Amino acid sequence: MIHFRSALFNLVFYLNLVLFLVLGSVFFFTPRKWSIRALQTWARSSLFWLRVIAGISMEVRGASNIPQGPCLVAGKHQSFWETFAILPLLDDPAVVLKKELTFIPFFGWFIYKFRMIPVERSAGTQALRALIDKSVRAVADGRQVVIMPEGTRRAPDDPPDYKPGAAAVYGRLSVPCVPFALNSGLFWPRRQFLRRPGTIVISFLPPIPAGLGRREFQSRLENAIEPETAALVGEARQRGLAYK
Repeated sequence: MIHFRSALFNLVFYLNLVLFLVLGSVFFFTPRKWSIRALQTWARSSLFWLRVIAGISMEVRGASNIPQGPCLVAGKHQSFWETFAILPLLDDPAVVLKKELTFIPFFGWFIYKFRMIPVERSAGTQALRALIDKSVRAVADGRQVVIMPEGTRRAPDDPPDYKPGAAAVYGRLSVPCVPFALNSGLFWPRRQFLRRPGTIVISFLPPIPAGLGRREFQSRLENAIEPETAALVGEARQRGLAYK
């Protein structure tokens, strides 16, 4: 049964995405904030189908920790799930993502319309400078910059591998950073076809204030995210809601 539900959800998810990209082309010509609202509506619809078809619900903890106005939002990246599920939880997100996605017709065009932050990871220090500059502009517009400090998806039990990008961005933004932890990789595993029923929890933690040194920030970020992630993964397994 899980294979059928997973296949059906995957089909519906990508059909829903294609319909948004094609039928939603009108949002190329609307103000960007309107287009962001349309994107958030698509994300909510995807979460709806995920719950109805695959039996995966969502629980948000600590939403009150997200401040009004611009901030840096940094957290775990275990799955494709958080790349869209986090969108409706923020007012005007600017998500850091890999530049290769901009080469996809329609999808890539919308990335520029939404003024997301594509990064060419192979470009080294040049990519880091571009990331910082685009993040500074996003914050100046009152947006929330979303970054995954490890740079790529990692399985729930993988050891942490925090890259310097998030700390470099934080050092230039002069805004608080809201860490988040999650357990999405248990239910929507990377590079796997199956969608395992259960509850994905995303937990927003108390903000790290602006103005810390990079090393202190990096330490506080990792020491906030990692124990909470371990707790969420352990909680799901203890309740029997995820694979071992």
